[in-house]
Amino acid sequence: MFKPRFRQGGMTLIELVVTLAVLALLLMAAAPSVSEWVRNTRIRNTATSIQAGLMKARSEALRRNTPVVFSLVSLTDRTVMDDSCALSASGVSWVVSLQAPAGSCASAASDTKTVSDDGWAEPKIIDKQAGGARANTVVVTAQASLTDTTSRSTATFNGFGRLSGTAIGHIDIRDVSGADSSYRSLRLVLSSGGTIRMCDPKVSANTDPRKC
Repeated sequence: MFKPRFRQGGMTLIELVVTLAVLALLLMAAAPSVSEWVRNTRIRNTATSIQAGLMKARSEALRRNTPVVFSLVSLTDRTVMDDSCALSASGVSWVVSLQAPAGSCASAASDTKTVSDDGWAEPKIIDKQAGGARANTVVVTAQASLTDTTSRSTATFNGFGRLSGTAIGHIDIRDVSGADSSYRSLRLVLSSGGTIRMCDPKVSANTDPRKC
């Protein structure tokens, strides 16, 4: 009687080698795009965090009808908001408070009143955010304005939500983990009226809303 021959399933060694070679080529082609996406994500996350801190400071100033300070700070460990904090125009971490928080960032953010001369715990922290490990390769540069390169680390909003005193005028955020310049940098621009806008310095078209 004739017995049909059944072909054994699975891949031959040659097929396996070819498949692995094609997969390796695809991964090599995708690697630059993945790296760029990771860098852009770090930049976007840091810029969004700082923008949120600025908006929080402004809204609290309006709500409380009193000056509120947004401060960029540096930390010994970017993942831990502790008393090592120091005001820094290149800080990726931030604090919103009623007074400069340098050296006292471990204090809890709270409206709870304590025994002090005005009923607040120093340095009267409202909110805070550590940059985190994701910001290890992110560089922040805060200055008075595009034309005035004087370093600034704080922005004070008055009871009308406007900037007062010598405040941050713009903040550039970029990533330095790659040798190429294809990835995006972002900028936060503060107006004297208190508005905070995120834009892209590389966009040049006047009709593009991302233009700085």
